[in-house]
Amino acid sequence: MRGGGTLRIGAVTAVAVLMAAGCGGGSHTDIGPSHTPSAAGDGLSLPNLAGQKIEVAAVWTGPEQENFGKVLKEFEKRTGATVIFVPAQDPIVNFLGTKIAGGSPPDVALLPQVGAIRQAVAQKWLKPLGPEARAQLAKNYAKGWQDLGAVDGTPYGVYFKAANKSLVWYNTAAFENAGASEPKTWKEFLATADTISASGVTPVSVGGADGWTLTDWFENVYLSQAGPEKYDRLAKHTIPWTDPSVTRALTTLAELFGKPALLAGGTDGALQTEFPVSVTQTFTGGDRAKAAMVFEGDFSAVNIAQTGAEIGKDAKVFPFPAVGDGGTAPVVTGGDAAVALKDGRAAQALLTFLASPAAARIWAGEGGFLSPNKGLDKAAYPNDVQREIAAALIGAGDDFRFDMSDQMPQSFGGTPGKGEWKALQDFLKNPKDIAGTQARLEAEAAKAYKG
Repeated sequence: MRGGGTLRIGAVTAVAVLMAAGCGGGSHTDIGPSHTPSAAGDGLSLPNLAGQKIEVAAVWTGPEQENFGKVLKEFEKRTGATVIFVPAQDPIVNFLGTKIAGGSPPDVALLPQVGAIRQAVAQKWLKPLGPEARAQLAKNYAKGWQDLGAVDGTPYGVYFKAANKSLVWYNTAAFENAGASEPKTWKEFLATADTISASGVTPVSVGGADGWTLTDWFENVYLSQAGPEKYDRLAKHTIPWTDPSVTRALTTLAELFGKPALLAGGTDGALQTEFPVSVTQTFTGGDRAKAAMVFEGDFSAVNIAQTGAEIGKDAKVFPFPAVGDGGTAPVVTGGDAAVALKDGRAAQALLTFLASPAAARIWAGEGGFLSPNKGLDKAAYPNDVQREIAAALIGAGDDFRFDMSDQMPQSFGGTPGKGEWKALQDFLKNPKDIAGTQARLEAEAAKAYKG
């Protein structure tokens, strides 16, 4: 996260069960027929777009795609437009490049990396926000979130969806049987892992097949241990990956990754486990599950719900532990920004809508969603825990940090099998090779930033 400090939340003890129904595949999803524009009584003014079609691309699937579809359906009702959802592949910048080269870019896309916004602007793909979208952005977003969607002072993106990526979810039955309690520090976290291991359950599930989960592990340790100033500098590559602060963070991670017995399936198993499975295997089988804890964001609740575990009873969550002497518990936040790839009032109208509380309210009520929109009434969230997370995010104002890898060039921080993702997967495989990992990270980062 980028800003002037570290966002913190209190201990989180429950999250409501979230909708887990998926939605069909295919190259396009028609959100529904056009509707007569209607006034919603919330003061938001949108143009009449009857007869117009708008394509929106995002990498969302399953429950995320379904709930975003409800947001788009409301836009249809208000404008008369027909919205078509275009499923995109990750990395989305490559997907968009292919679409643009073929002369068929979508009107709007949701970009999950700050670096992707900068790259798209450098390629002259994006259109700046129009006056109506800018007005909603200025009214509803802290300056820090506005800046994340801007390049050289020009606003391009609206951060519609955010995520808290600093939570550790745990199987309550496994904890109770082991006599374990929620740790607050990294030292306590490792001791808890040993306690659970002694009870006969593997303590930690790691989704190492998805490199982005490993960047989140690193970023949480690094932010807590090195502090926000160093975090910002490493994100901008104004200090190298060979810096001693990176050495310390990798050494800390190796205290866990270097003990295969603490990882579900061992090292090889962790490297073959994708994120969704890393969550579900932690909550399938009660106290005999394959793992007792899994680290990842608030969005993990969707996967937990798929196991039938009752969130708040069978599954609970605590903040990522503070690392090092005097370290504070970190919160790393990610987000998805809506950007326009086509001129015209249709794309701008959708961005204006997505910057409004009216759009955020729809998905917030479905769960599995966190909005940086300060105009959104917290009562829109379905439970007290999500309201607490949202209040902490909004209350932080500009005082927050954004996912580091998402701020970097996508070739380094956001591409499967390459850059930071690959280097950290290699590190998980051989956590003793700290110097070699740093050298590879620096070589890849230097190449990406130069490009």
